[in-house]
Amino acid sequence: MLSRAQVIIPVITEHNAMLLQADKDGDLKTIYFGRKLADQAEYNKVAGVYHSSGDYTGVLNSAYTPSGSRNLAEPAISVTHADGNRSLDLKYVSHQVDKLSANVSQLRILLRDPVYAFEVTLYYKLYYKEDVVEQWSVIAHHEKGKVVLDKYASANLYLKADSYWLTQYHGDWAREMQPEETRLTHGIKTLDSKLGTRANLFEPSMFMVALNRPAGEDEGSVLYGSLEWSGNFKIDLEVDPLDNLRVIAGINNFASPYVLTPGEDFTTPEFLYTFSDKGKGDASRKLHTWARNYKIPNGKGSRYTLLNNWEATYFDFNESKLGGLIRDTRKLGVDLFLLDDGWFGNKYPRNGDHAGLGDWQENKEKLPNGLVSLVKEAQTEGVKFGIWVEPEMVNPKSDLYAKHPGWVIKQPKRPEYYFRNQLVLDLANPAVQNFVYGIIDSLFIKNPGLAYIKWDCNAVIYNAHSNYLDKKQSQFYVDYVKGLYKVLERIRSKYPTVPMMLCSGGGGRVDYGAMKYFTEYWPSDNTDPLERIFIQWEYSYFFPAIASANHVTDWGKQPLKFRVDVAMMGRLGFDIVIGKLNPSDLLFCQNSVKTYNSLKPIVWQGDQYRLADPGKSSIASVMYVDSTKASAVVFNYLVNYRYGAESKPILLKGLDPQKQYRVTETNLYPGTKSALDVQTVYSGDFLMTVGFDPIVNANRRSVVLELKELPGK
Repeated sequence: MLSRAQVIIPVITEHNAMLLQADKDGDLKTIYFGRKLADQAEYNKVAGVYHSSGDYTGVLNSAYTPSGSRNLAEPAISVTHADGNRSLDLKYVSHQVDKLSANVSQLRILLRDPVYAFEVTLYYKLYYKEDVVEQWSVIAHHEKGKVVLDKYASANLYLKADSYWLTQYHGDWAREMQPEETRLTHGIKTLDSKLGTRANLFEPSMFMVALNRPAGEDEGSVLYGSLEWSGNFKIDLEVDPLDNLRVIAGINNFASPYVLTPGEDFTTPEFLYTFSDKGKGDASRKLHTWARNYKIPNGKGSRYTLLNNWEATYFDFNESKLGGLIRDTRKLGVDLFLLDDGWFGNKYPRNGDHAGLGDWQENKEKLPNGLVSLVKEAQTEGVKFGIWVEPEMVNPKSDLYAKHPGWVIKQPKRPEYYFRNQLVLDLANPAVQNFVYGIIDSLFIKNPGLAYIKWDCNAVIYNAHSNYLDKKQSQFYVDYVKGLYKVLERIRSKYPTVPMMLCSGGGGRVDYGAMKYFTEYWPSDNTDPLERIFIQWEYSYFFPAIASANHVTDWGKQPLKFRVDVAMMGRLGFDIVIGKLNPSDLLFCQNSVKTYNSLKPIVWQGDQYRLADPGKSSIASVMYVDSTKASAVVFNYLVNYRYGAESKPILLKGLDPQKQYRVTETNLYPGTKSALDVQTVYSGDFLMTVGFDPIVNANRRSVVLELKELPGK
């Protein structure tokens, strides 16, 4: 039987390894994180290489750091025991690996306090081929009374390098995913949110850490991390006295001590991470494959192209107008018509954003025959019908607010404060959960042909207080998100295949905790295509193209072709007035839908390569290559309009160097001809070594290239 000092626990995927060691005292430590060794028998030698010095540094590399005992660094977990004691010591007890499929395994490690009846089970879900790990913890106790969890992280990583370079993101409405890269110095850098809902509005939980030097697209060692949680999060990155990096990620414990009764357990959300020593591009492709295969609903399937009415009508519409837009949907050639905000409310009609939220009955003046007549009209026209909802929210001017004031999140002794003229419903309350579920369920019951849901979430939480939780207010921020997930679980259980867009006014809730319920997300309300190039570029590091909902609108000053080309890098939609298009523009849009339908399998399921960074070049270039390397599509855009800004040969990626390819330009505007030589055939080696010039300039602001392998070559 192995002694404690000999317990080495490998956490291994195809290319990477993390080694955990339970030492002679039962302390579980991380002794290696990085590229997998060629000879796995040598893992037992790693412990001999690792050394620590000093009285305190031996606990810095704890795999899940407790507080109040020997640890002096930032803890992963902090508790107050039933007797008031605040110390915790977690010792290794056992571990077990379960094979869930040919590609997925799950490691469980049980840790227990030798003094108190308190334990933590660490979970590591390993996706072998994708090199992705999901890590979380389950916390439980059998003490004689209630225990308070003061901090309860999902994961605690430990990395060794000479230096660490953090890429984080910040933003606001219409300014999502603004990147910043800085070198981490000693002390703690914290990424967090305290917004309650729409938690990613100012700072999302996605980040990268490059080791030793900033990573490029195709070189450097880089860790990607993200918390799968749609509420307040906290990620601490601490460079310790030994110059190593501690990463602690989980629910934000701000104002959130959580009480556990004896025998009750608390499961933290998954912290998702992947590592690559081949740069940011390789890491992102791993995440894309993982997301399509395991996380996003119908990730290997299809999506609907659509026409949305929002920018065509805003709140001002009736059955006649909508009927015309449904016919425009068929004329355009897309799959679905999406009815946006403004279709509900009678006593308080939804004619603006000041009233009606919460009253989800069709507005009789606008829709005297109800939604069912519109659904039937869409079916007659051969298109599908979708609808917008914001079921978590309420306007003070609504029947719901008047009938159920106790369902609203607000401090009873404070004046109400509104975000977009609305308040948030208390999803910690099971009655509210039933109400929100009933909104969606009744829409489908009354309208069986309903084919799509756009789920919005426009407000953050002010004056956080739950009437339902009474004296358990510190659990509110956690229980709200748990309540939201309960609702979404019920919806997905009954309607597993219905496409749903995760809106949130843009990137306010783009995380994999929510994305396991939604087929796509709305990157930003900013649909200016020039801005969208940058926003979509940054999102693409963490989310695959099939999940990005991109609409053609009238925002920005770019020509129609530019707008359509940018929207093609994801799920294509239109939010323009089709009836106002001139014949050439209409023909172009119709042809673009056909072109997109031929290209979308490559965009949605192909490997993505970022070729030219818009932040560093006058040109943005993004490429998608199918799994057989027989076909590819390359999107090229002019993003800098200064004099002389134009493209040069761009090195393509991901092709088979031995294959021969013909490069053609597609999605041309009617009456124009390509400036490219379409007769020459190129090897994959040539295109990746010498490159190809798409000839992007002020007269050709966007160019879409299609590559096809020549048969028999």
